[in-house]
Amino acid sequence: MRYVEALEEYQPGSLPAVFLAGGISDCPDWQCEAVDLLRDEPVVLLNPRRAAFSIGDPEAGPRQIEWEHRQLRLADAVLFWFPRETLCPIALYELGAWSMTGKPLFVGVHPDYPRRRDVEIQTRLARPDVAVVYCVTDLAEQVRGWLRAGPQRARERQDGT
Repeated sequence: MRYVEALEEYQPGSLPAVFLAGGISDCPDWQCEAVDLLRDEPVVLLNPRRAAFSIGDPEAGPRQIEWEHRQLRLADAVLFWFPRETLCPIALYELGAWSMTGKPLFVGVHPDYPRRRDVEIQTRLARPDVAVVYCVTDLAEQVRGWLRAGPQRARERQDGT
């Protein structure tokens, strides 16, 4: 596994990349759990949660958003986790946007996430191929299955080739 943390720029290579989308502020560091679960897999994990975020810097927010925008487009797949502690409005926006593409998605919601039913229903309607799961461990297992199936084939289907 290769780990890329915001604001490091990811350069695509031979390993498939998965962007870790979902809660960052006011919630547990679920990204750390995902990284630990996928540590032995042939994958690049793009983590928007960074160790040091200067909340007092007026440029920090725009730089973060721009980094996420670039990395989401470079990623081969996007993993979403919606924790119970926060609504994750930006992640909801990103889920809606990426649900309208053929990019592989992995979607998980904590059973007590306040908008769980919305995520389940909208995902089922927009992407019936995506199974919503209820723990980070199950998300990691979905990624493992995708890696075993061969992300290159998934990329070809996404590109229509």
